[in-house]
Amino acid sequence: MTIAPRPRFSVRAGLADASEHDGPFDDVPEHLLVPLQVWVEQVLTYRGSTLEDQAQGICLRLHIAPYRDARFGVRYVRPLTQKTGPQLLDVVDEMLRSNVVTDSELHLLVSMLDDAGSAYRVNEAQDGLEERVTPAVRDAVRQTIADAAAGPAAGSAADHLAAAWQAAYGRGPDPVRAYSEAIKAVECAAHAVIQPNNARATLGTMLGELRGARHKFTAAIPSPAGDPIAPAEAMMRALWEGQTSRHGAQTSTVPETLEAARAGVHLAAALVQWFVSGAVVRTP
Repeated sequence: MTIAPRPRFSVRAGLADASEHDGPFDDVPEHLLVPLQVWVEQVLTYRGSTLEDQAQGICLRLHIAPYRDARFGVRYVRPLTQKTGPQLLDVVDEMLRSNVVTDSELHLLVSMLDDAGSAYRVNEAQDGLEERVTPAVRDAVRQTIADAAAGPAAGSAADHLAAAWQAAYGRGPDPVRAYSEAIKAVECAAHAVIQPNNARATLGTMLGELRGARHKFTAAIPSPAGDPIAPAEAMMRALWEGQTSRHGAQTSTVPETLEAARAGVHLAAALVQWFVSGAVVRTP
């Protein structure tokens, strides 16, 4: 289970809003550049001496020219520590593949990327970097937000979905808020289709409407059982019933995990797209 770092104090205190500038960041943002360069240097230094042999292999594979030092001759570590942007990410990725990183150095790298809101992370095999969110998925969610913003019947679905995305993947993720905003996004997008005359409609009341009058709705994806609304209903129910922090009780309230929140955001994005695009409609 991923433990999410808390949001900035200014956000928690209501003095500032979490914005898209909190990440996830493509490339190497300014606030991560020096720490990442220092990390490369520390990994390639052992007891005060640089690991030139290992660095040479990395330079050759990445086609990085060595540095010529008048006193010490050809040096390979130095140019690796001075790279920026995508080339610096290439260096880090190659170092992971080359097995020169210790467990403690790996742990530090993972923490740095998480804390900085990087769009990249160490992969499960720990032998390279990978996208935290693949570009195709990220672009699809952004397009859904844009489509929802352009559709007046979707209310504030775009704002809620954008807030859910930010809370799930930005710096200082907030799983509880991400999940809550995801539900609100679907409620806004589906309201005009499922319960337009209920000013207090929620995802729960909409599910009740679908259960009691499913003949009033249809969807673009056919159902083998002859129930075209079943796929959308199942997705809505999974999102609604998966929220563990919605109500209090005598037992301890269980906040959503970061994994559950991120899954909920992607599920919500699909549902918002369905309702905004007309893939789910009310029959005449």
